[in-house]
Amino acid sequence: MKTSLLKYVPFIVLLISVVACNSTYTPKRKGYFKIDFPKHEYKVFEQPGYPYTFEYPVYASVLKDTTFFEDKPENPYWINIDIPRFHGKIYISYKEIGKNDLNKLVNDAYNMTYKHSTRATEIVDSAMHTPNGVGGVFFSVGGNAATAKQFFVTDSTRHFLRGALYFDASPNEDSLRVVNNFLQDDMKHLINTFRWK
Repeated sequence: MKTSLLKYVPFIVLLISVVACNSTYTPKRKGYFKIDFPKHEYKVFEQPGYPYTFEYPVYASVLKDTTFFEDKPENPYWINIDIPRFHGKIYISYKEIGKNDLNKLVNDAYNMTYKHSTRATEIVDSAMHTPNGVGGVFFSVGGNAATAKQFFVTDSTRHFLRGALYFDASPNEDSLRVVNNFLQDDMKHLINTFRWK
């Protein structure tokens, strides 16, 4: 009796699967959450004793960098521009050229950017010179690199400042592209309003 029932099992499974699959399947496209961006508005960073000033977004805050790989930062003028709405930070480091060689600082900035070349699809560097007499280079890093936007500015005699945008998220170029592009405008505004004191 058992063997006669066993020969009907494949037909019963087929019948159940045909009856169960009578709804139409609609594939869903892969997508990301819609992000509502705030209006670009800025306020001035001008702290006493700091050798620089600039404008940064009103939806960000400037925090003094208190740690650098568990040590104190080597310079008291290192800051972070925290952008909590997007879980991002622009890390700013400052060095005096008199205590450091300008060529080494520039090479270090390029080397730190090109360390991302293993994950990057492209790295584009653009020389810039602002109306305030500030010169430097802006880097756009494509692909799933840890940072997509970096820059350095200098007066080539006394001051050197480097900035890099990082997110508290796994690097994903597709999902971060719109936020990177939005914050790139803020970074370029920071650079264009940047002045040495």
